[in-house]
Amino acid sequence: MPLPNLRLPTSAYVTFDTWVGSRRVADVSSNVGSGKLPFQSWRNFKEAFAPEIVERAIQETPRRVENVLDPFGGSGTTALAAQFLGAKPLTIEVNPYLADLIEAKLTTYDVDAVANEFTKVVARVWEDTAPTSFDFDGAPATFIEPGVSNNFIFSKTVAQQIALYRKAIEVIDNESIRRLLRVLLGSTLIPVSNVTVSGKGRRYRRHWRTSPISPSSVDCLFQDGVLGALHDIRRYQDRACLDYKVLRGDARQLLQEMEPIDLAVFSPPYPNSFDYTDVYNVELWALGYLKSSKDNRDLREKTLRSHVQIFRDLSSHIDGSVTLVETLNELELVRTDLWNRHIPDMVAAYFQDMTEILSYIREGLSQRGRIYAVVGDSLYAGVLVPTAQILFELADGLGLNTLEVEKFRSMRVSPQQGGSKKLSENLIIFERA
Repeated sequence: MPLPNLRLPTSAYVTFDTWVGSRRVADVSSNVGSGKLPFQSWRNFKEAFAPEIVERAIQETPRRVENVLDPFGGSGTTALAAQFLGAKPLTIEVNPYLADLIEAKLTTYDVDAVANEFTKVVARVWEDTAPTSFDFDGAPATFIEPGVSNNFIFSKTVAQQIALYRKAIEVIDNESIRRLLRVLLGSTLIPVSNVTVSGKGRRYRRHWRTSPISPSSVDCLFQDGVLGALHDIRRYQDRACLDYKVLRGDARQLLQEMEPIDLAVFSPPYPNSFDYTDVYNVELWALGYLKSSKDNRDLREKTLRSHVQIFRDLSSHIDGSVTLVETLNELELVRTDLWNRHIPDMVAAYFQDMTEILSYIREGLSQRGRIYAVVGDSLYAGVLVPTAQILFELADGLGLNTLEVEKFRSMRVSPQQGGSKKLSENLIIFERA
């Protein structure tokens, strides 16, 4: 499978408007259409952040913005938008696969060198006749055929092809190209698996037993992904800022040593009891980021206390919000009706964590620097957790002035609670007092 001749656009200076097209911030919420943008198609994100929010934040901040912090990097939209707008992105991401994906998007490459290395990878795969272990060390038993009760995510032949590509990529000397090709291989994993990612987890796709996926699909999808990425890299290589910093780990720890910042734009995990690392478990295990159950638990321990999918310390000591106290009292009354009795403690711990996050950001924020955060409400047994209102009340004690709370959209609650649009997603804007 030789790499076809690349017909890529010639290098030209590109602007933020070139990247986002005709979209304007007034027309978008935090998750509308961003997955169709260049770079963002490298991996589908259902809840991609709108880059126009970053543009608006830079324009409205009453000081020159030289850098932009996102402590919850996710798909990397904030970081990319900052580069296009001429500001250095400072990004923290706890999920190692997503951190690599973000850095792959922000890095400057020699396109010819990437194409050359990819051609070598393909040649190694086709020439490798030695038996290759699946190398999904420590992954759950359901990952590879025969799985558990004959349920499995990858057939043996597909898993073998993925393992061959992993082996061929890992011998690349250039770390940036090795990272890029690894995450692009990751973009093929869900399409060649027997599952789909839906909402808060995975489910088996329809007719997967009678419509098996060919290992050649790995070849085709990987090549298409690389060609698409090279197109994005070449066309948008002359962004206004090419500098960046990506830190990997727990934002609650890393923010304590963060360099001075002018602006923070982010959307934290919502207090909805779900651990978002589950969505990326296929990539984390299949690409070798996780090798044991301990690795998986250690990663979950580094996430905000926004979920109850593992048992951990949920102690908290927070005050300054009448609404939070009332909410916790209401949750206590329905504790026995909740699907997990630790949910009231998780909600309290979540706002403890968010208070620490905002406090650390405020300490590093320049005078008249701002924070733009998109946050979402939650609902448990009929008890509303109004996240923006609680953070508004907590902000004053942190040395932050709340300038605005703006409703973006309504989100559906779970089907078990009727699925109606009852929950708000809000943009909340703070400025250093």
